[in-house]
Amino acid sequence: MKSHFEMMAGYNGWANERLYDAAAAMPDDLYRKEHGAFFGSVHRTLNHILVGDRIWMGRFTRTGGAPTRLDAVLFDDFEELRMARRAEDDRIRAYISGLSATDLAGRFRYRTITNPSDIEQPLSPALTHFFNHQTHHRGQMHCLLTQLAGDAPSLDLILYQRETGIGLD
Repeated sequence: MKSHFEMMAGYNGWANERLYDAAAAMPDDLYRKEHGAFFGSVHRTLNHILVGDRIWMGRFTRTGGAPTRLDAVLFDDFEELRMARRAEDDRIRAYISGLSATDLAGRFRYRTITNPSDIEQPLSPALTHFFNHQTHHRGQMHCLLTQLAGDAPSLDLILYQRETGIGLD
């Protein structure tokens, strides 16, 4: 189980780098323009993915400043957002790397944001949600990039596996 989550943490960082490379090539006005996506623009969607990761990592680790709004814009500057994304991806990889089999079989407690309530649940299914949430919003980003730039990078997990050899043995 741990190797699966380590693969997902590596894939997460790899996919984010590919998205940020594509977003960096966009004209700023197009990058920031509202396009009717769930979080509006490419910029706001990238911010939301970071917001979600910080919320969940705060829940998992009980450390770090977690946003209190799902639509928060944490960084207005693209390069600052990108640096924060890289730091969060490093934090995710380190967290997953430090988990034991006992941790993965355990439970944790947290408080929800939108309809505040206390939740206790097993850690492993929550980690699956965590990585699935990222993939969901990267899919929205992929759609925006395809519509706006005419092309988007492949984010297929199998491509990551082929490039790295992780998950192919």
